[in-house]
Amino acid sequence: MEFIMRYKSLLLSLPLVLGVATANAADDVKRVPVKGFPIAESVEIGANNSIIFLSGKVPSKISKDAPEGVLESYGNTEAQTINVLKQIQATLGEMGLTMNDVVKMQVFLVGGDETKGTMDFAGFMAGYSKFYESEKVTNLPARSTFQVAKLANPAWRVEIEVTAVRPAKK
Repeated sequence: MEFIMRYKSLLLSLPLVLGVATANAADDVKRVPVKGFPIAESVEIGANNSIIFLSGKVPSKISKDAPEGVLESYGNTEAQTINVLKQIQATLGEMGLTMNDVVKMQVFLVGGDETKGTMDFAGFMAGYSKFYESEKVTNLPARSTFQVAKLANPAWRVEIEVTAVRPAKK
């Protein structure tokens, strides 16, 4: 009989113990920075946060009258990176989020004739740094950067997709 009473007591207290542990651990987003480089080594997301996946964004034309499919209509890799990150920033803003809420970024770069087929990582970093090496952004995302053969438009050099987190309400 004593065993049954202890077992019932354990079963009754288990949800309380688990609930308290979950509530304490789930509300934060923990980031481990990479020293000397503007990305996070890792990002840990608590269970009560909302995760938002943004589809890949590509550059828009510099001028509406610019011809389609030519590099000059979209700019170089740095200009395209800035253009795409501004779009991401605007989309996040519409959702009540900022670039600080981005936890993961995947970057797809194309090497064109102007770079002899090699992605312009320096140009990308010049644009990226305008968003992630400032006082405005204190939380760095985990990030992967890939060179791909082509994007849908032959003049695009950059596509970026991000995952953001909406912190749980406390």
